Amino acid sequence: MISKHLDKNNLHHAYLIEGSRGDVVSEIFEFLKSIGIETVGNADVSHISLDSFKIEDARNLKSFGSQKSFSIGKKIFIVSANNFLLEAQNSLLKIFEEPIHNTHFFLIVPDINALLKTFISRFYVISRESDHPEELKKDAEKFISVPLEKRILFIKELLTEAEEGDEEVAIEEASRSKAIKFLNTLESILHNKIFIQGVKNNPKENPATMIPFRQIFTVRQFLRQPGSSVKTLMESVALVIPDFEN
Repeated sequence: MISKHLDKNNLHHAYLIEGSRGDVVSEIFEFLKSIGIETVGNADVSHISLDSFKIEDARNLKSFGSQKSFSIGKKIFIVSANNFLLEAQNSLLKIFEEPIHNTHFFLIVPDINALLKTFISRFYVISRESDHPEELKKDAEKFISVPLEKRILFIKELLTEAEEGDEEVAIEEASRSKAIKFLNTLESILHNKIFIQGVKNNPKENPATMIPFRQIFTVRQFLRQPGSSVKTLMESVALVIPDFEN
């Protein structure tokens, strides 16, 4: 998946890769070996695997990243985490903005949509294709066309499916990732229905039109905070979706 993005003659200083940590890490190791970098017993190759990447982890990474290599070769940092806390992302902005000579970072996350745009902008992004884009669109269309009770049931089923996913991704983070992807698709479908198809009369003149969009934005922000209830947040979106039947 990622090999076609890696140029051995011009390696970028920071990659952000969306995917399963097991598969991606294996590909990175294979690539490093192909360019003569030993991945075992090499003090200049660090692999950090965490559930949540916190502010303390960010400070440690900045400290290690600024140190000289043990050899004359490249320093490699492979960081895989299910969740990068907002404080950690903000703390790391400078290190990824100002490249360090012969130092390269590979960050692996299950879903780049859970990251700040300012953070993402510092990287060469390698994003997988959406697993089921058409299926998500159909789900979003169905979600806005059914009554509230069925929307609540849909959310329950959506989160249950996420919990049965990749065992390497923590159940909570799998649910958050699935929820964010669905919200992104739902937002697009709503925008198309309201502002392009013009289902509602004079949508731009009606302040209530923007309520579901504001709620989606707010929920997406809270979904990035560990400890928040994914189910409750998603149900709050279901409550503000307009009735397109009337």
